[in-house]
Amino acid sequence: MQYRVPGPSASAALRLLAAPLLAALLLMPLRLAAQAAPAPADPAAAPSAANAVEDEREAKAFDLEVRAPDELKELLEKHLSLQRFRDVPDLEDAEIERLVAVAETEVRQLVATQGYFAPVVEIRIERERQPTRVVVVVQPREAAQVEAVEIGFEGAVAQSSDPTAVAQRETIRDEWALPPGERFTQEAWSEAKEQALQVLLAKRYPLAKISYSLAAVNAGASRARLGLRLDSGPLVRLGEPVVIGAERYPKVIAERIARLAVGSVYDRQDIFDAQLRLTGSGYYDTAFIFVDSAQNPEAAPVQINVREADQHKWVLGVGLTTDLGPHASVEYRNNAWPTSYWLTKARLQIEKKAPVAEVELLSIPGEDGWRWGGLARASRLLDDDGLETRALRLRGGRSRLSDNIEREMYLQLDRASVRDTTGLPSVERGDGSAITANYNVTWRYFDSPTLPTRGWGVGVELGAGYTLTGERSPFQRTVLRGARYVPLESSRLLLRAETGAVFAADEAEIPSTSLFRTGGDTTVRGYGYREIGVTRANGVDAPGRYLVVGSIEWMRPIRRNDQPTNLEHTLFIDAGAVADEPGQLDPKLGIGTGVRYLSPIGALQASIAYGVDARRLRLHLSVGVVF
Repeated sequence: MQYRVPGPSASAALRLLAAPLLAALLLMPLRLAAQAAPAPADPAAAPSAANAVEDEREAKAFDLEVRAPDELKELLEKHLSLQRFRDVPDLEDAEIERLVAVAETEVRQLVATQGYFAPVVEIRIERERQPTRVVVVVQPREAAQVEAVEIGFEGAVAQSSDPTAVAQRETIRDEWALPPGERFTQEAWSEAKEQALQVLLAKRYPLAKISYSLAAVNAGASRARLGLRLDSGPLVRLGEPVVIGAERYPKVIAERIARLAVGSVYDRQDIFDAQLRLTGSGYYDTAFIFVDSAQNPEAAPVQINVREADQHKWVLGVGLTTDLGPHASVEYRNNAWPTSYWLTKARLQIEKKAPVAEVELLSIPGEDGWRWGGLARASRLLDDDGLETRALRLRGGRSRLSDNIEREMYLQLDRASVRDTTGLPSVERGDGSAITANYNVTWRYFDSPTLPTRGWGVGVELGAGYTLTGERSPFQRTVLRGARYVPLESSRLLLRAETGAVFAADEAEIPSTSLFRTGGDTTVRGYGYREIGVTRANGVDAPGRYLVVGSIEWMRPIRRNDQPTNLEHTLFIDAGAVADEPGQLDPKLGIGTGVRYLSPIGALQASIAYGVDARRLRLHLSVGVVF
């Protein structure tokens, strides 16, 4: 015997509905006759409360008992028509027999969805019991296994030699979720087809559909042969964007931020990323992008629907860090000043150790994605060793942020005035001015921007310029940093490294803001903020010209009832060193443990670390991913 299970799930649903509908139709004449018969007079008084439970039991038409393996028992008890009719109070024996007659077909259809196509089904009526009991016994026998799978393609993807299309075909075949040897169930069959279809829908072919699917089941041998044909439809390319809802800001802003180039191949992830860029830009509160693929696949209209944010935005904040203590901040943003094609951001942060005031101007992105910008910042930094640095920074240049790569090119003027009561010379304490030309690039390839579990990132900072105080000297500054998340079986590792160097003459008065110090919540735990520096002859720690930082951190989910929670346990070793010569680098170690809470905005981590050289414990709090 062979069963043919059609692809569309609607057919399976209709077959499951057929049995209960048939049962209802068979019962209808008897139910109508019962309703037409006059009810006998009942002169007796209402039953007492003591007999209410017994009357309710007698009113039940029959009891239902299902004897089958647990997975089938739950399915049958939930979906059998017998279950729904058992509480009808006045069913006659003939009606119950008709329900039982239909039930066997219904049972076979239900267990077939779980891959059992040749079950032994026995249904009997035990009339000697009160009320009558209907017993359904199911022995499922062997579950059907997939014997062979044949997947074919139609449409543009079928003959395309494009590497992406070839990869899609290979992915569908190689990652097919119901391969030979797997148990066949209707649910698994439907999910496998949907998963295969999504590979086409997600990229290049948003009009893809299933043109044919068939599961040919040999019930006697408990084997299933699967056939699937996917019709990709035409290759879809994006057409001209149309912005809807833009009133306060020029439409070109939404087009430039979305970065959906005319003629580019449809990619659902690109559409999703564009929506995130729009809502994250500060110009729009909401954004929804619709691509009308069916209208013109060669140039599908792109509709960008936005709801604009207010032009002016104020943000007041208070916070606490273990590096710098309590702080308060005021931020202001104007999305259309000095013109509608520029925005201005101002920030004032008030705290004891490191107050900052800054103003930044940014243009809208150009057609190539680059935007102009300028920055003015004044800050004061009080280190624990008594050095007080008052700094001024002016910057102007261009930046470009793509999906995974961030680039910056700018000229920068730095002035650092370092106050020291111990008499350090300006070269050693970092008192000076400089002008530099800089190029920075950062690659981020993490699986999540807020809660990464795998992936890597690399950053490079290159700068060259001249000192402007003392004898003018050329210098060059390089910083390399990297991070990698390494997934393990039930945990993961985070590896971090950073190195920096300033190449200049010994007498060059390089501003301290271009030199290096380390230590604190996000660098070397177990030490205070910027505690690690170059120890001068008078015992003061000052910034140095060379930096090395490394860290290895193990993270494991905390489980409850054998399920991972939003909490993680961490163990880590940090190390860092600062010196004026590479040979003088002597890493200081920090060892600790902590707990991370995985919140929607990122990981909130609390750690206790022991500074081996400092010989003391420190509490460290941090939020999010710093890279």
